[in-house]
Amino acid sequence: MSLMLKLIHRSILLELAIAFFLTLAFLNSVLMMEKLLRLSRLLSGVGAKAYDMVKIIFYLQPQLLLLTIPMAMLLSTLLVYGRLNLDSEMVILKTSGMNFGKISYPVMILGLFCFFSSTLVSFHLGPQSSARLRAELTKIIAVRSTFAIEEGTFSTAFKDLVILVKGKKTPDTLEDIFIYDSRRKEEPKVLMAREGSIFMQEGGGIGLYLKEGYMNITRGKTMTEIFFNAYKLILHLDADPSSPKKIEFSPLQLLKKAKESTTEKEKASLYLEFHRRLSLPAVCLILIALGPPLSLMAGKSGRLGGLAIGLSVFTIYYIILLYGENLVIAAHLPHYIGAWISAVILGGFALFLFRSEYSK
Repeated sequence: MSLMLKLIHRSILLELAIAFFLTLAFLNSVLMMEKLLRLSRLLSGVGAKAYDMVKIIFYLQPQLLLLTIPMAMLLSTLLVYGRLNLDSEMVILKTSGMNFGKISYPVMILGLFCFFSSTLVSFHLGPQSSARLRAELTKIIAVRSTFAIEEGTFSTAFKDLVILVKGKKTPDTLEDIFIYDSRRKEEPKVLMAREGSIFMQEGGGIGLYLKEGYMNITRGKTMTEIFFNAYKLILHLDADPSSPKKIEFSPLQLLKKAKESTTEKEKASLYLEFHRRLSLPAVCLILIALGPPLSLMAGKSGRLGGLAIGLSVFTIYYIILLYGENLVIAAHLPHYIGAWISAVILGGFALFLFRSEYSK
């Protein structure tokens, strides 16, 4: 009986693993499309190559995995155990003497694997890949920007800047430059320079180094004209990658920056990001108890029913999560309550379903 039990568990676990990785690949592809669409608009203006996009896709994966690992775990459980129920294999397992806890054993193994994988992504791989993604974007923009600026064509690749160049002495050197700078609406600027080139800043940003030109600044009804031999103009894109984001910080760095924060809104945002790094992996443990009993409902309606139920569960979970986080940002709830209320509700629902099924 013990050998037969191991064979059954191994068979179910293999089916779970195949369904999990296929679902994970599908969900990552779907979520990646939105990010790639936004980044393609950012990078198309600077002439990024296919190789650049491949590296960006690679660095995007850990950010997506934090969301898709719990979703793939639940969907794969609903698909596999729903099929077992639909084919009456669940009834056979129960009549052979297996209780619901033993039947759910493969899900526990998958759940622990997903929990440790999500924790690794949340604490280590996610922050590192986000930092490398920002560095890669900055590098691509700095290297490719001069190729995107064509002679005799107005370039709007940079935020609130219109750039026109007459020619290029070399691929990296621009000649006879005209720039309209509207980043400060109350003080628009017009710059003209004989020559210029894109450069990398020490902090990872990019700029335009202008030589032998002048600047015209308008302030209301007054106008100021400044001549210069050299001028450094800092450039920003619509989605500026040069400054670090909170997604790049480790949990300990998030706590440190939250304590050092001077505004309550920023402090709440950092604390919420810290709790999110903990709660999303914890959801994998909750799904160990939620997936098998929920699959019995999904099995009666086929595989599409399992997919619909799984997506509905995560939709409700994320709605409650976002609502709780918004209440924290609005200072109506403490950060630890707003961040964990969705996980507590999901955990209570999972425990109720599992105990109800186990007691049958």
